[in-house]
Amino acid sequence: MAVSRAKKHEKVAQLASELKDSTSAIIGSFTGLTAAKDYALRQTVRQAGGSYRVIKNKLAPKAGEGTQIESALVGLKGVTSVAYTSGDPVALAKALSGWVKENTEFFTFKLGIVEGKVITVQEIQNLATLPGKEELFSKLLFLMQSPAQRLATVINATGRDLAVVINQAVEKGKFGASEAPAAAAPAAEAPVVEAAPPIEEKSEATAPADTDGGSDQAEAASTEPPVEG
Repeated sequence: MAVSRAKKHEKVAQLASELKDSTSAIIGSFTGLTAAKDYALRQTVRQAGGSYRVIKNKLAPKAGEGTQIESALVGLKGVTSVAYTSGDPVALAKALSGWVKENTEFFTFKLGIVEGKVITVQEIQNLATLPGKEELFSKLLFLMQSPAQRLATVINATGRDLAVVINQAVEKGKFGASEAPAAAAPAAEAPVVEAAPPIEEKSEATAPADTDGGSDQAEAASTEPPVEG
């Protein structure tokens, strides 16, 4: 009798040490589980970051004393198992609900507890439909990065669009047409003709006498006979 009591205390202490850091738990009942099904159930819970144990209804309240899932371990009846976690309760609810959905004949929910609040079977199912912590963090990170990403996209798009427009303009000769006249301007200019110096007009007062004309007249005057009166 003393040995049996010692073993009970040992089991309670062991279970209490496992439950002390747990913040959420799902209590259920099973029947007809094969070894393979039991192993698959434990693997499912473990992959969700939780642990799974079959517990005795009389030992459960003592093991849960002082923990956040204490109130969920009181007044249990029938065969009882508990899946518990100190991590994401949504992930645990999703994993366990998914497994139970495919094995309804082997497992049924009793109740759950999240952060000290007892929840019903319906609330467990509702919890399984919520986004998990990782999904929420991903969405939050996306929302935080989204404005910066959009700004970078706009800036990059502006540069790309400008480069495309310039390239298209060059291909269509838009820039060449405007530069051609400037390049051909020196060849099109008329040659500069130096103006001839102005011709100076000689005044009559200063014009030199015609030497040839004056000598002829003098000669003619000397050869003509004098007119008789």
